[in-house]
Amino acid sequence: MNRFPTLHPRSATEIAEPPVAKFLFADTRMAWLWLVVRLYIAYEWITAGWEKMTGHSIALGSFGQSTGESWVFGAHAGTAMKGFVASSLALTTGAHPSVQGWYATFLQHFVLPNALAFSYVITFGEILVGLGLIFGALTGIAAFFGLFMNLNYLFAGMVSINPIMGALTMLLVLAWRIAGYYGIDRYLLPILGTPWTGSLEKKIRQENAAQILAAD
Repeated sequence: MNRFPTLHPRSATEIAEPPVAKFLFADTRMAWLWLVVRLYIAYEWITAGWEKMTGHSIALGSFGQSTGESWVFGAHAGTAMKGFVASSLALTTGAHPSVQGWYATFLQHFVLPNALAFSYVITFGEILVGLGLIFGALTGIAAFFGLFMNLNYLFAGMVSINPIMGALTMLLVLAWRIAGYYGIDRYLLPILGTPWTGSLEKKIRQENAAQILAAD
């Protein structure tokens, strides 16, 4: 008689999430940590977007100072975006270019001809991501689009603070269930639920109603 059970690898369809990961990314006791991260990232996005929209800084240490022309509105809208693309294209040369050829092609043939439209998308995208993170509204979605912008800035050769923001924002994406717990998501997520669960609030009401009927 075989003392050891036969293993069937295909029967194991799910590997349990480690307790540490559940504690960090799904336990509301850690929501305070993601609140701190969230507010920091939000501050960076809103100050960056505000500078692009108005041409003036609202960042600590440089509040009210001029940062150049606005990316949007006025006769010069789109000019700064063209300058950004030109700076990125200049980094495609050399033995170890900072900008890869495929991304340079995207910038030159798609972004540059539509510089005005991209100026508005980037400017208000940064502001909206910042607002979503500040208020904790659809935090996971806001963080995802923030990470997408960070990656594009890195692809464009603009390092600056983007690696730090990208890493922190990736953690926010992983912690989407609790990252907005101290915010609107605390009330919004139970109502919306997820595509694979439906409305959690509706599910709870249905379960409570079923229990009442069963008790009767």
